[in-house]
Amino acid sequence: MNTTEHTNGILDSLLRGELSAIETYGHAIHKFTESPLHSVLWEIRREHINSAQILRDLMHQRGGEPSTSSGSWGSLAGTVETVAAWFGLDFALAALQQGEKHGIREYHEALLDHNVGHVVKDAIRDQLLPPLHRHVELLAHS
Repeated sequence: MNTTEHTNGILDSLLRGELSAIETYGHAIHKFTESPLHSVLWEIRREHINSAQILRDLMHQRGGEPSTSSGSWGSLAGTVETVAAWFGLDFALAALQQGEKHGIREYHEALLDHNVGHVVKDAIRDQLLPPLHRHVELLAHS
């Protein structure tokens, strides 16, 4: 596998994580309709939509074909909904926060990969990681 294919594989994996986050927040938003967090969750979801587009653009620039679904990542969306139904909204928020932290770890792993080029690493550092850190803070203080 060449460097471009390797990088596109990483980008696609990150994209599937973002698509899962979009689905997950879509489900969570419906559970928090009466909560002041409702608008915060919409904002976080919009930022994941933006991150997914950045990843698609990076893949297209490298001749890759981005995934259109979250694949196995999509199961997280149902998990958050189930947790909210069984254990309440506080547990659902904790699950969302853990999902954001997992995303941060995934992006950090990509930064450590020697085969990932500087353009991709710059996008991760400058555009993709900062919103995730902010999401963790927003969810922690909610």
